[in-house]
Amino acid sequence: MRHDGAEAAAGRAAGRGAVTALAIAAAVKSGERTALDVVDEHLARISQRDAEIGAFNLVLADEARTAARNVDAAVSRGEAVGPLAGVPVALKDNLCTRGVPTTCSSRMLEGWRPPYDATVVQRLRSAGAVIVGKTNLDEFAMGSSTENSAFGPTRNPHHTGRVPGGSSGGSAAAVAAGFAPLALGSDTGGSVRQPAALCGVVGLKPTYGAVSRYGLVAFASSLDQVGPMASNVADAAACFEAVSGHDPLDSTSIDGACDPVVAGLGQGVDGLRVGLVAELCAGSARLQEADGLDGVSAVEGVAADVIARVDAAAAALEAAGAAVTAVSVPSAVLGLSAYYLIAPAEASSNLARYDGVRYGLRVDAANAAEMNVSSRTAGFGAEVKRRIMLGTYALSAGYYDAFYAKALRVRTLMLRECAAAYAGVDVLLCPTAPTTAFELGAKTADPLLMYLNDVCTIPSNLTGHPAVSVPFGSGDDGLPVGVQLMGPALSEPVLLRAAAVLEQAGASGGGAP
Repeated sequence: MRHDGAEAAAGRAAGRGAVTALAIAAAVKSGERTALDVVDEHLARISQRDAEIGAFNLVLADEARTAARNVDAAVSRGEAVGPLAGVPVALKDNLCTRGVPTTCSSRMLEGWRPPYDATVVQRLRSAGAVIVGKTNLDEFAMGSSTENSAFGPTRNPHHTGRVPGGSSGGSAAAVAAGFAPLALGSDTGGSVRQPAALCGVVGLKPTYGAVSRYGLVAFASSLDQVGPMASNVADAAACFEAVSGHDPLDSTSIDGACDPVVAGLGQGVDGLRVGLVAELCAGSARLQEADGLDGVSAVEGVAADVIARVDAAAAALEAAGAAVTAVSVPSAVLGLSAYYLIAPAEASSNLARYDGVRYGLRVDAANAAEMNVSSRTAGFGAEVKRRIMLGTYALSAGYYDAFYAKALRVRTLMLRECAAAYAGVDVLLCPTAPTTAFELGAKTADPLLMYLNDVCTIPSNLTGHPAVSVPFGSGDDGLPVGVQLMGPALSEPVLLRAAAVLEQAGASGGGAP
């Protein structure tokens, strides 16, 4: 069974009211539209509504118009302008931009202007994209709601009393509100996919090493990965193609080019083997009918309306020719605990460089030690301090073996169990987030409750494997639900093909509650 390709997929998204990146690029390259008109249109939307949403820390209006004029001049000269010609893109404010403030939504980086661009920023510009601004995030990417920001929270465009998810909530909200058709976020424990789910957009966490981390301000270096967010699968695929590939400036970069993903979006899922992850789908009607799953432990807190959307997604994949079976990945229930030892430990090490001496905020004091303490006390917010302390504790003498070393063993176990699962299926299916968007302030007083938002996304970060969140209908409250597809390393072409099928099913009513 074959499905139409990227252009048709983009056209369907346009029919739902979104202005797609591929449609914009095609219009700019043909001369039907100017890049400057496109940018002005998006800047006007930002001006009209971002005071309400709070997606951006900084809007680069003058810089964007200059870049758009350069694209238009190149088009008029008949020069190649790249696959994303004239497309406005929003950048999470932990990606370095030369000469432009990069704050990580923290007072600690107050006034810092990087002397270089992140590799992904360079590649977007080479592809013809136009950077329109830097988006809000949980401070240093530590959070699941974009409420932990020195600049205030971002609000969900679908309901401004709800969170957009995090930590890339500003990027997700920018795409959902139509401020930019594309955005980049970073994903350490789900920070691209979870806000994508809550804001009703597509979010891709690539294979670790497929996209350069050079110029991404580090949170947890063995987990961090840059990924695209878009209103549709074809645009996300095009953005991934533009920014992926080997980078000699990143020692963890995969040596070699990534396989193309856009051209294969229309190939469908006929014959694809899909595994429904039992541990992440408690309450699924399909699991109740499955054999051999007695006694399987499952994570708590996944809402029934979210599970219903996952079951509907499984049915849509079956209708398109895939075979769906239940699979078990037992260590998935340990993922949250392992992550919240490994990530804070790495954060404790990475954030030691913010000492009030070399750059960023400095609070003067009587001596260097007091200056260091005063600067870090004033510069870091409560959640960042909490994770630094957790990580320092886990790495300290007498506790390393009891906590951090055990978390690393869980990570190895999860890699082995996922490998075993992928021997029998091609991709895994589960929820992206356990609930729809929750109310602002609802979980800020309970860090453990907040951390549970990452329970379904963390496994892909611990393994380094790719995963994509696709909007698939809504919950009982009418807010978006995202379903997640996970695959083995470098399986982005297969994941995005399956995501395109789910997107088509959702557009035709298959994703309706």
